[in-house]
Amino acid sequence: MSLKYTVGDLTIHRIIEQEAPFFPALEFISGLTPEVLAENRAWMREAKALDDQDTLILCFQSYVIKTPHHTILVDSCIGNDKPRPQRPAWNMKTDDNYQRGLAAAGLSVDDIDVVMCTHLHVDHVGWNTRLENGRWVPTFPKARYVFGKTEYDYWAGENAKAEVPPFTDSVLPVVEAKRAEVVKDDFSIGDHARILPTPGHTPGHVAFTFGRGGKEDVVFAGDLMHTPLQLRHPELSPRFDVDPKLAAATRKSFLERYCDTDTLCCTAHVPSPSSGKIKRKGNGFSCEMI
Repeated sequence: MSLKYTVGDLTIHRIIEQEAPFFPALEFISGLTPEVLAENRAWMREAKALDDQDTLILCFQSYVIKTPHHTILVDSCIGNDKPRPQRPAWNMKTDDNYQRGLAAAGLSVDDIDVVMCTHLHVDHVGWNTRLENGRWVPTFPKARYVFGKTEYDYWAGENAKAEVPPFTDSVLPVVEAKRAEVVKDDFSIGDHARILPTPGHTPGHVAFTFGRGGKEDVVFAGDLMHTPLQLRHPELSPRFDVDPKLAAATRKSFLERYCDTDTLCCTAHVPSPSSGKIKRKGNGFSCEMI
């Protein structure tokens, strides 16, 4: 299992917080039928993406990208000390998995220059903040945090109607600390990092592409795909997608864009190795290990 990749002048580290069976496949993916699951069960189990009880195995991780000029963290996982009663494995969590993952990559929270969030779901913003003397403060004290404007405005609106805990404990404290930058889709960091709009999972979901001079050496796909089954069947969307039809169309377009190219695709939740090159596979696609 590789936790480090080198692509061009980029070094990429995977920081894994959890990797385990997460949700029964037939419950997680709205349009999945027992027949389609049966057709794919053998290779999914061999890929360690499905356990013996037909539960999907998912990875929850951040990526840290070192460019010649910046150290950038993409998506900040689950976090500690946060009330998440609907997810017992996340509720008031106190383990040191994330800190140990950073340390194993030779990193500390002070090394991160920029935190970029593909979207603002609970498992992508958790380590944006940490609890200090009863207050939520930015975990990465020297970083600026980048939030897409469409995504930020959507969740700000939802939070105005009824409290959205991940927004109030993992996003707003960053804004209050004046560490946030709410950006449009033309945002870039130097000559290396750019936004690729990928709506559907959430209204403002984005991917991030990295490469010098507009080249797409690496793309961070966020929640475009949760499981390799969605590469074979791009039409399948999980029940957490805000707009499942749009998400499916975005996923198909994304896979066509990167299919049979040299771009490394890094997913948020597909189990280890989580990253690879997109290839055609039958009527669908696969993500081939590098």
